[in-house]
Amino acid sequence: APLKYIFLSFRPLEMSAKKPVPFLRQVVSVRKKVHRDPRFDDLSGEYNPEIFMKTYSFLDSIKKQEKEMVQKQLKKCRNVEQKEKLQQLLSRMTQQEQAQKTQQQIRERELALKRQQRELAKQGKKPFFLKKSEKRKLELAEKYAELKKSGKLESFLSKKRKRNAIKDKHRMPSQKDL
Repeated sequence: APLKYIFLSFRPLEMSAKKPVPFLRQVVSVRKKVHRDPRFDDLSGEYNPEIFMKTYSFLDSIKKQEKEMVQKQLKKCRNVEQKEKLQQLLSRMTQQEQAQKTQQQIRERELALKRQQRELAKQGKKPFFLKKSEKRKLELAEKYAELKKSGKLESFLSKKRKRNAIKDKHRMPSQKDL
């Protein structure tokens, strides 16, 4: 019998409905969940492309395996729709690979320029920084040299001429306007 009375004393208190609610009532505060974006947060550290590439270099081998697997599936596939999807996937993979290579080349070129500037600074010369337009010219010259070496320069230039001719044709006023 005494155990029953103990449990009754711990039951929640009932509030009277006739009593007005206090103006400043105490509410249990719930801690708001703070969402953080690792791209812009200092806790995640600073982004360094070289460290990132070294850390996630294992992904390149995985991507290579996936690409080979897609190529094998493409050879075996008989369904036209499936074959088209696989072809698109393969082209996207090659484009991503190419983009990654170009990014790496740009990064290497910038690092080489930085090293060169450091060497000149050690010798006591004033540092010289290239403008964006100068960097673009260097990139273009490198691209032309690469195309010339591979023998695709003529086809590239002819395509560029055609594109420019089409642009010029669109810019020219038509006979109706005159």
